[in-house]
Amino acid sequence: MIFASVRVITSDVDRLTEFYQQVTGQPAQRYTGDFAEIVLPGATLAIGSTATVKLFGEGSAEPAANRTAIIEFRVDDVDAEFARLRDVIGAFVQEPTTMPWGNRSLLFRDPDGTLVNLFTPVSAEAIDRQQR
Repeated sequence: MIFASVRVITSDVDRLTEFYQQVTGQPAQRYTGDFAEIVLPGATLAIGSTATVKLFGEGSAEPAANRTAIIEFRVDDVDAEFARLRDVIGAFVQEPTTMPWGNRSLLFRDPDGTLVNLFTPVSAEAIDRQQR
């Protein structure tokens, strides 16, 4: 089994796509006005409009309703990303903080309220976990 992507459903594909292009620094591939993908090493972030929900089953997903998942991106330098994104993000959930498991993390929400974590492994143990 290969973990391929995370799909986020939104009522504004353009807004969310632009946000994640700014966060990742990667261009999105747009297949239709209702769907975009940002392909990164390891996985793809897919962004679908509410119109695509009916293809999976009416009412099966709801935009801006997530409070359980965190979209995570490993970055080279969390503090540099914090400086780069300070004007883009505005309010942060948590500024760069070293977590007990050895990652330095930066938390914020996307325009639909989904929690986003940028992290850099900084302890020897965390670096070793990422290299497996």
